[in-house]
Amino acid sequence: MNPLMSIDFYKADHRRQYPEKTEYVYSNFTPRSSRLATLLDDFDDRVVFIGLQAYIKRILINQWNDGFFSKPKNEVIAKYKRRMDSSLGENAIATEHIEALHDLGYLPLKIKALPEGSRVNIRVPMFTVINTIPEFFWLTNYIETSISADVWKACTTATIAYEYKRIMMKYAKITGAPLDFVAIQGHDFSFRGMSGAEDAAQSGIGHLTSFIGTDTVTAIDYAEDYYQAQGIIGVSVPATEHSVMCMGTKEEEIKTFKRLINDLYPTGIISIVSDTWDFWKVITQYSKQLKTDIMNRQPNSLGMAKVVFRPDSGDPVKIIAGDKQAKVGSPQYKGAVECLWEIFGGTITDKGYKMLDEHVGLIYGDSITLKRVQEIMKQLEQKGFASTNVVFGIGSYTYQFLTRDTFGFAMKATWGQVDGQPREIFKDPKTDKGDKKSAKGLLRVEKCKNGFKLFDQQTKAQENKGELKTVFENGRMYNKTTFDEIRLRLVD
Repeated sequence: MNPLMSIDFYKADHRRQYPEKTEYVYSNFTPRSSRLATLLDDFDDRVVFIGLQAYIKRILINQWNDGFFSKPKNEVIAKYKRRMDSSLGENAIATEHIEALHDLGYLPLKIKALPEGSRVNIRVPMFTVINTIPEFFWLTNYIETSISADVWKACTTATIAYEYKRIMMKYAKITGAPLDFVAIQGHDFSFRGMSGAEDAAQSGIGHLTSFIGTDTVTAIDYAEDYYQAQGIIGVSVPATEHSVMCMGTKEEEIKTFKRLINDLYPTGIISIVSDTWDFWKVITQYSKQLKTDIMNRQPNSLGMAKVVFRPDSGDPVKIIAGDKQAKVGSPQYKGAVECLWEIFGGTITDKGYKMLDEHVGLIYGDSITLKRVQEIMKQLEQKGFASTNVVFGIGSYTYQFLTRDTFGFAMKATWGQVDGQPREIFKDPKTDKGDKKSAKGLLRVEKCKNGFKLFDQQTKAQENKGELKTVFENGRMYNKTTFDEIRLRLVD
């Protein structure tokens, strides 16, 4: 893709709309509000920052070099002119400024950012952008559309993932469950529901900031390619789908279970979708018939020998923790965890909660939300079960039900210079509730007890201080971070 085209059309002529003799435009990217976010009541209004380094490498360096600077000037200019002429009118947009940029050979921009992996307070900028050569003042906000589209999703997903991990850690501590299990208790199921492979990768890396469980292979590649991720980035297990179970036929479903458990995966973990026909029959009858096979499976090199039953329909809370409206004593009344406990037993944690035998488990990945996870864990606790008896597949029902407005992300200019004179600029619409009110002037961000604090209307000397550090300048990257460092910043 020619990066010149990664814009809204209205950006194309802003160069002429700025005051004559404009020299610098200084903008910032900030989460402005959480009022549209579907979160738990104790959310602390801090958003995880991730995705800028990947954008810089993938777009500002690789795509601009490959799709613009390294191509013949007449070729890229001709395509740009054709696009503008055909959509905005002949000669509506000049090309001299584009030609000058191609001649320059790099993007004359400076980006300063907080460390990725930081949890940034609402209304505090994550990064700022300014042009480094007066002639290219128009470029600062020319990239707004592209940079916003590329960064908001990873930040939003990472924030939601952090909230999942927070609630899982809370109940693991309450019930005495192993805390290290939480890293795989949230598993990314979202790929097929995302807007393409790149979206899945960008969203998936957000999930991986808090968990290692994932089925989104592209997210692991993304972490390696753009954040030098090493070691255990993401893990998964062999698992069936409904086509596998259906092909084995309803009449021989238990034979399919036996073949999977004994022949194909005699060690390690195997996850088997169990509601193709009758989940309660599988969980109460088949599991009894399979008990000897399951208990005789040998651990692999990681010490694992678990059969995971996967319900995939119904109300997640009722399926896992039980339905109080169902017939007393029925499987539906008890819920899947209690049914498995009655058959396989297990151990008691040091807090007095029941933990299923290590040979069996549950994973639920249909329509999972933060509130449903919280309710499941609350009800399991009330019934005396540890929180880690179930793994959650977090899918597009969570990670695609998001927009840029979930946390009100926006990139806005707050300072500029015209004919040598600085101008502190801001917006504060009277028709808005206050979410769209911007900061003013040059900005500085300092670390504080509860995260980060913004100071606006700063001098140039003050703006050079604080936590915002240069990560891109004139085509080069600085202060790179690794995925391990990002994860460490998210450990409370």
